Amino acid sequence: MWLSDTQKIGVGLTAFGLFFMLMGVMMFFDGGLLAIGNILFLAGLTLVIGTQKTIYFFGRPQKIRGTICFFAGILLVFIKWPKLGVVIEFFGFINLFGDFFPVIIGFLRKLPVIGNILSAPGISKIVDRMSGHRLPV
Repeated sequence: MWLSDTQKIGVGLTAFGLFFMLMGVMMFFDGGLLAIGNILFLAGLTLVIGTQKTIYFFGRPQKIRGTICFFAGILLVFIKWPKLGVVIEFFGFINLFGDFFPVIIGFLRKLPVIGNILSAPGISKIVDRMSGHRLPV
């Protein structure tokens, strides 16, 4: 595989972070699970792309609103306001990582079962609008 050992650990930490965040939301916004998920997600992201690139990613001037909202949401989760924190964190997440959605959707369309679902007539229009791709026909 083309990932180093550190990056493989980072992918695992990121996946566990997303899992804990999902479980925190499913358990009616459990602050402990959300906090653990946030810490694991940030640690995993740092291990995958490196410390310097992580600082650059969150410090870009065109993404500063997303960065502020993302970290403010994490802070609100830490001080026991998980519902408001998750909403603000989600807004920041969309602002920071929204550029990657077309790449993710393109990858998902190439998968055997999920690709067929995303190509269904009603769903394909919604997915095309989400990814920003417009077909000429």
